Parts: sequence; C-alpha cells; structure tokens
Amino acid sequence: MKKLLAILLALVMLFAVAACGGGGSDADSGIKLALVTDYGTIDDGSFNQGAWEGLVAYATANDITHQYIQPADETTADYIDAIELAIEGGAELVVTPGFMFSSAIFEVQTLHPDVKFVLLDAVPESQDGVEHIAQNTVAVLYTEHESGFLAGYAAVMEGYRELGFVGGIPVPAVVLFGTGFVEGAEYAATELGLSPGDVTIRYHYSFTFWPTPETQALSAGWYNDGVEVIFAAAGGAGFSVMAAAEAAGTYVIGVDIDQASASPTVITSALKGLKASVYSIITDFYNGSFPGGQKKVFDAAQDGVGLPMNTSRFQNFTQAQYDAIFAKLAAGQVRLSTNIGADAHLGLNLSIVTLIDV
Repeated sequence: MKKLLAILLALVMLFAVAACGGGGSDADSGIKLALVTDYGTIDDGSFNQGAWEGLVAYATANDITHQYIQPADETTADYIDAIELAIEGGAELVVTPGFMFSSAIFEVQTLHPDVKFVLLDAVPESQDGVEHIAQNTVAVLYTEHESGFLAGYAAVMEGYRELGFVGGIPVPAVVLFGTGFVEGAEYAATELGLSPGDVTIRYHYSFTFWPTPETQALSAGWYNDGVEVIFAAAGGAGFSVMAAAEAAGTYVIGVDIDQASASPTVITSALKGLKASVYSIITDFYNGSFPGGQKKVFDAAQDGVGLPMNTSRFQNFTQAQYDAIFAKLAAGQVRLSTNIGADAHLGLNLSIVTLIDV
C-alpha cells in the first residue's frame, strides 16, 4: 500500500509538472529531465535540493519539461521503481543524488542504454562491490575534504576554539567532510601559532540523515558544555543541530548547499557544487558531449567546493584570507587525507587540535 501510494503521488507530480513546465514539442512528448530523491524531500535544504535546483535552472532556461519523484522507501528496489517511473514518463536523462543509488544505477544503466544517468557522489556498484560506469552514465564526485577543510580553517581563523562535528551516516562523502574539517582547524591553528590543546573538536556520527531528538539533545549538550560552533554534515539531521544552536544562542556550519537562510545560527556552509555540476552535465548532454563512462570530479580547482562568503556571517575571517587559502587548495599546495574509513578521523596527524571521539 505504501509503495502504491508513493507511485500514485509520483504520477500526480509527473503530470502536474508536465502541465506547467516547458512547452511546444517537449510538453507534447512527456517529461524530458527527471530527478529521483534519495532519503529526503526535494526541499531538504541539502543534497536533493541542490541537485534539483541545477536541473530546474537548465530546464526553465531552455523550456524543457521536468519532474522529480520521491521513492516509496529507501531500498534499491524502491529506487529502481522510481527511476523506471521517470523513464516511463519520457525522461531521457535522470539525475540521482547520493551514494544510496549506487546499486540501482548499476542495474538500470544496462537495462536502459538509451537513457542517460547522472549519479552524484558515488560510482555505480553491484551488491557485491563490482564497479561499472556504462557509457550512458556519468559519476559526479566532489572533493568534500577540501570543502570541510575550508570550514574548519575559517572557524578557527574566526576565533572559535571549541568546535564540534556531527556527521550523518559515515559514508565516504561524510567522512571526508569530517576529516577535512579537523585538518582545516589544525592548519589554521598552526598558522596562528596556537599551542597544543588550544583547539578542541568533538566528533560524532549520528548514523542518520533525518532530524532526530537524539541529535538535537547531543548538540544541546555540547553547546551547554562550551562548544561554540558545530559543523553538521548530516543532511536533514543538520536541522536538529540548528534547533539546538538556536536555543543555546550558538552557531552551526551548514553543508552541501548554502544553508544561511535555514537558520540565523548558520555562519557559513561547506559547499559542493551540486547546482553547477548538474547544470554542467545537462548542458553537455544537450550539446552532444555527455561524458558517459567517466568519473567527473569537481574540486577547488574547478570551483566545485567552497564557502559562500557573500552570505557567511563572519565577523573576523575576511574575504582576503579566504581567497588566499582557497588558492592554495586549488593549486594543490595543501595535502589532505583521503582515507574514507569510518575511523579515518582517528588517524589524523594532529599537534595542536585535541580530538574527542564521542
């Protein structure tokens, strides 16, 4: 029943968007561009939303019909059902945001060789770990450790000394955000000549991307103990951190997209170029240069990661300081850990930052 209701809802969304999006021959031949959400909603203030904004931007600028579908549940079978529904609706390119689609795309890319697939943040992989990117699929990856580094660097340069990191499920992207954050704090502390122990980072995985009372309670406890700012790389669970920060009068660093509008407690966000990368790949598709069979990595050198300085609420960290450290990243002058194991943060070489694993 749950799956049936989800499919009916998706059909309603499909026809609603078809009725108001695009025109001309596109409107007459079905939906052309589709996105399937992962665990959350299209307005999750994070990964789904950022990817959808990129698709919508291209579709509306070029009068192309488009839709999104939310799966019935969070299993590979549910994701495949939603993708199949998009294809039945006429989609010639389907965007899937997140590692949870790895197995689904591994299967459907060979079943539908005439449809193009954009898999964000992961590579198509079978249930037993075999990777394969078909010629009708592109795997879009980001250097989250660079974005996390910038967030940690900025936090310490801003003047914060008691920091926290709340990650969601410790998948590679979240792990890299976390290790980069710790290394950025260490790098800034070294530049400032701070002493060992001057900066402390509490580190925790919530093992969910949903808002929960547990995540809010943990964050509130940290704030009550003196933590000044928490980097929440946890999808929707970040809203639980924001709620705790609002109650405590403290601060949050957002993730994936610019979350400044989500809460006045958000001082900055560790960005991935979701909107820009999706827009870029769709542009390639319609230009006849779809990069099928490839991994496309968006890093600092391509402006694929960064901080939104125009909306950040820094009092001390300046644009000039940001530009200087970003230039070092883009030039490859800063070496960061690329370990993606769940305990990667415990193996970092730290001399100033004290890391507390919670």
